[in-house]
Amino acid sequence: MSTEPIAKKSNLNNDLFIPSGVTFVGTINVPGLAQINGDITGEITCKELDVGPQGNIKGKVHAQLIEVHGQLENDINCTGLVKIHNTGKVSGKLTYSEIDIERGGQFVGVMSSTKS
Repeated sequence: MSTEPIAKKSNLNNDLFIPSGVTFVGTINVPGLAQINGDITGEITCKELDVGPQGNIKGKVHAQLIEVHGQLENDINCTGLVKIHNTGKVSGKLTYSEIDIERGGQFVGVMSSTKS
């Protein structure tokens, strides 16, 4: 068993986890994975974004990979794949390289591909 503190272990991964019940307003920059199950209002920049079933994000998002099980709305920019799962709902302006919407997943708004 490691004696290294849990916070230090998770910090080494450059990841962020926001559980359900937590509300955050502001700007977040995460070099790795941001797992969001709480409520976020503001701007998120990360490598990978995973919006959990209870997750609700309102604001600007910049990421390489986005998976949505909850709700994501406003201005979304993804340089790679956006995957909207069957419980996911995305609304607003979406710019993406690739998109995958499962049956039951929802998108409302304007989307544009960066691929020619």
